Amino acid sequence: MSLPETVRAAIPAARAASREAVARWRGSDAWRAAADAFTGDGDAVAGAEALLRDSGWCAALLAPLVEALAADPLFEPPFRLSRDAVRTGAILFECPAVSISASVFDAAALAAMPVPATVVFPGRVTVTRYHKAGGATLRRWEVDPLEPGFRAVEAAPCRSVGAIRLCDSEVLRVDGRVRAQRIGDAASDIVQLTATMREGDPLIREYRASDGAFVRAVSADEGASRTEMLLTFLRVSGRADASEQFDAATRDPAFHLRWAAMREWLALDARAALPRLAEMARNDPDGEVRDAAARTLEPVREKVAVCLA
Repeated sequence: MSLPETVRAAIPAARAASREAVARWRGSDAWRAAADAFTGDGDAVAGAEALLRDSGWCAALLAPLVEALAADPLFEPPFRLSRDAVRTGAILFECPAVSISASVFDAAALAAMPVPATVVFPGRVTVTRYHKAGGATLRRWEVDPLEPGFRAVEAAPCRSVGAIRLCDSEVLRVDGRVRAQRIGDAASDIVQLTATMREGDPLIREYRASDGAFVRAVSADEGASRTEMLLTFLRVSGRADASEQFDAATRDPAFHLRWAAMREWLALDARAALPRLAEMARNDPDGEVRDAAARTLEPVREKVAVCLA
């Protein structure tokens, strides 16, 4: 269905007015309070706690935007939105140290969802204000800190540490490097503000809820994840001329990226990747990467020999 001509004609002016309103908003006292809470070398977690304990801060932050939207239905708020079957969220504030989001959880949808078989340790510290807790329960687990020599085959199980009943306006700090949580049993919708620290562990770890057994780990590093995606694109595109880029990625400080890069390189050009694979089998600083490279080395040599025969 096409928009009426009058609406289409009004959109350019509305966009210009939106940009002006957003620029004024970013100079507001509430916006500056958030920016000042995370400047310099101060404790970002303490800054987040102080900000979210202020019951009036979020209302003051949103008020100018609500007024602008009420005055013009074509107003465009400056938020990145996300939505799934249970949650609707928006990023309210971002800076190098932290991002602050607002979320609403649909209690009925939450109750209808199957209970997940696993729990996730996200690797980041969060501070959450449960503006409306909905009478929900927060189940919690803990795990040993991630060590530099972490090996999946030796990972100790996580442990349940019980549940707590959430209260309206409660502010909780959760160290996602060693704590996981799951919200449920809500009698009504949940409205929360969450400040997520950007600095954290390099891995997101997942464990089985029933017995605490380790399931898997994935990268929490957005830069590493983007690199993996680009390497996959190079492999799918058949870019055998990108050996220099693959070689550099196999020397990255992140062990999971080094091995992911090698897997992609082998799939693209095993002959070119073979010398670096042998090197990783001898002296990669991570034991699991060395083991994986050593197990892979002989089959790859045989494959290359057949191709050259």
